[in-house]
Amino acid sequence: MLTNHDDIKAWLDGMNIENYTINQSGIVTVDGNVDISRKGLLKIPVQFGSVSGDFYCGFNHLTSLDGSPRNVGGDFHCSCNRLTTLNGSPREVGGEFNCRNNRLKSLNGSPRNVGGGFYCSFNRLSSLHGSPQEVGGDFNCSGNSFKTIPNCDTTINGQLFWY
Repeated sequence: MLTNHDDIKAWLDGMNIENYTINQSGIVTVDGNVDISRKGLLKIPVQFGSVSGDFYCGFNHLTSLDGSPRNVGGDFHCSCNRLTTLNGSPREVGGEFNCRNNRLKSLNGSPRNVGGGFYCSFNRLSSLHGSPQEVGGDFNCSGNSFKTIPNCDTTINGQLFWY
């Protein structure tokens, strides 16, 4: 994890991230979107605090969500990585949360609340334990190892897709 202010700034500028501030602790706040997808990243090398727009880190080689923002105003996409856990993911996501096509065996570490849809299809899930408390849209967990309708304690304002 980068901690030097100049190193953080150089990385953010190299990723074409704009409208950011870096506090004394090295935590990055972004007023707008962050798109670090398809960059060949093995990890997120800076600690994001809050992103007002969308945060895209999909199609990398991430094995951890360490460094992800704590709050995302828009969508959060971490699909098509090598994640086995959602630890480090945002606690609150205003839009949709997409963690499809990873290696997840559990949803522990999921955001508490997702304003839009929650998409965890094509992982290695056998239960929905650890899923968000509330999902504002559809909850799609198809393409996993479910034999019957999975038990889900999440309040879903859309539909549950599991088959």
